[in-house]
Amino acid sequence: MVVMGITGMESLSLSEKAAKMRESLQKSQTITDNVVTILGSFDHRLSALETAMRPTQIRTHAIRKAHENIDKTLKAAEVILAQFDLSRQAESKILRGPHEDLESYLEAIDQLRSNISYFSSNKGFKNSEGVINNANTLLVKAISKLEDEFKQLLASYSKPLEPDRLFECLPNSMRPSSGSPGHNGDSSHKSPSNHHSEQPNGDAETAVFTPPTLIPPRILPLLHDLAQQMVQAGHQQQLQRIYRDTRSTVLEESLRKLGVEKLSKDDVQKMQWEVLEAKIGNWIHFMRIAVKLLFAGERKVCDQIFESFDCLSDQCFAEVTASSVTVLLSFGDAIAKSKRSPEKLFVLLDMYEIMRELHSEIESVFKGKACTEIRESALGLTKRLAQTAQETFGDFEEAVEKDATKTAVLDGTVHPLTSYVINYVKFLFDYQSTLKQLFQEFENGTESDSQLASVTMRIMQALQTNLDGKSKQYKDPALTHLFLMNNIHYMVRSVRRSEAKDLLGDDWVQIHRRIVQQHANQYKRTAWAKILQCLSVQGLTSSGGGGSVATDGGNSSGVSRALIKDRFKVFNIQFEELHQKQSQWTVPDTELRESLRLAVAEVLLPAYRSFVKRFGPLVENGKNPQKYIRYSAEDLERMLGEFFEGKTLNEPKR
Repeated sequence: MVVMGITGMESLSLSEKAAKMRESLQKSQTITDNVVTILGSFDHRLSALETAMRPTQIRTHAIRKAHENIDKTLKAAEVILAQFDLSRQAESKILRGPHEDLESYLEAIDQLRSNISYFSSNKGFKNSEGVINNANTLLVKAISKLEDEFKQLLASYSKPLEPDRLFECLPNSMRPSSGSPGHNGDSSHKSPSNHHSEQPNGDAETAVFTPPTLIPPRILPLLHDLAQQMVQAGHQQQLQRIYRDTRSTVLEESLRKLGVEKLSKDDVQKMQWEVLEAKIGNWIHFMRIAVKLLFAGERKVCDQIFESFDCLSDQCFAEVTASSVTVLLSFGDAIAKSKRSPEKLFVLLDMYEIMRELHSEIESVFKGKACTEIRESALGLTKRLAQTAQETFGDFEEAVEKDATKTAVLDGTVHPLTSYVINYVKFLFDYQSTLKQLFQEFENGTESDSQLASVTMRIMQALQTNLDGKSKQYKDPALTHLFLMNNIHYMVRSVRRSEAKDLLGDDWVQIHRRIVQQHANQYKRTAWAKILQCLSVQGLTSSGGGGSVATDGGNSSGVSRALIKDRFKVFNIQFEELHQKQSQWTVPDTELRESLRLAVAEVLLPAYRSFVKRFGPLVENGKNPQKYIRYSAEDLERMLGEFFEGKTLNEPKR
């Protein structure tokens, strides 16, 4: 009962709760419906509000855009105003000119260009065209003033160099002393025949030359900036003209002060050789100074002023130096094309040598397409000098062989032609390296050493051929052989004492020494055969009367006293004639002279002693023996010591 009671109570409670819940749900639904109704009403109102506010939103957006545009316009205006301000500043600087403050002036030009660029790219601005035109007009004036400044600055610091200033740039070994070549512009050339050496040329190639400062280093950057502005403005031609006119005049004046002359081919042809030789010596000196100092210095200046404009630099340098190079090369060309003569060979070799020495430097200094003609002119002169020198070789060989000078060498001594040719050949060996280069110019497959040997041998053979012809002028055959002996001996001795010996070889020396000996022997036979015949027993036969002596030294009637007297008489006459004549002859070489006297004495004195010993008693026993036996062997020996001394007829006897 109790359980049932509890259960019944719980059922009643749940029913109540369910009823309450339904009631609550109904209320919630009612509220929800009410809220939906209210919200629907709000949505309608909001739509109406949005519709009402749309015009306001549009106006607000437009106002914001307008503010943004105003800001942009103000900023653009500020930039434009700044450009105008910069233009006014630039204009003010430009109107003042570049002289007071060049750096500021150049900045103003750059600013002006920047303004032109700005307004050209912003042509929407109403006055852009006017601003651009005004700026361009101002820029033209600015560049014009810049040209004047470049011209004035370049001219102010472009001065001709005095010779002493150039000499200071030379290596010590090449600096002239007071009064020496090049110092006064009128040097006397040191003849290559006396002073040339292979060594100085080698020194010249390795010596340090210091190009002079042509324009102060502090001025070069200013000139560079001015030049750069002129190029950017399209004034390159004006720039070239100003630079060429200024620097070329200064360069020419520097060379004129040094002593360089403008000489035509006619001037060269009319000159006396001594004067021309001196001028050639000067020219060699001038070429070295011009290329290694003046032209090298000019190239350095050009490269610095026109840095980053290589073609312009080359063109300006070519135009500045062209006239000076032409003056120098035209003189060399006139020499190369002048009438050939043997004495010119050595100066031609000197000139060829300096052109070879300067070749690499010319190629380096005169680089670039604009300088092509100058490089080719220098190379052309080098080849013409080589050609003329080689042709002069051939002329000399032919001239030696055909020399027909009537220079009388009455005493049989060394002919002037011989000493001239031998000296000539010896001097050639001072130019060995130069000659090798010269032969290589005309390479024909043979070694340059063998070519030089061949040329030398041909010249020596030509000399011998000529001497053979000259020797036939003598009426006395003995003098003919003495003349050839003297001259060939001179050739041999000179070769042995020079570098020619290494080239011609020992065989040549030995062959020609034998020829000298052959002529000495021929002289001895020709000159003394007749007098030795007087001392011979041959032909001494009895002539009946007057006493006699045996030919074997005994007392017999085999030899006539009269015949013996006649032999002594003839001997005396012949010896005195030989003494008078041959004491006027000359053997200039002391050793050869003594050798020849000894060779004669070794034949004559024993024969005379023997003859006197065998046949003298026959004369001594008669009247006036001293009339016949006039000389002792000692007298003859003393008189032989007077042979070949080159005495004159009226010179007293020793």
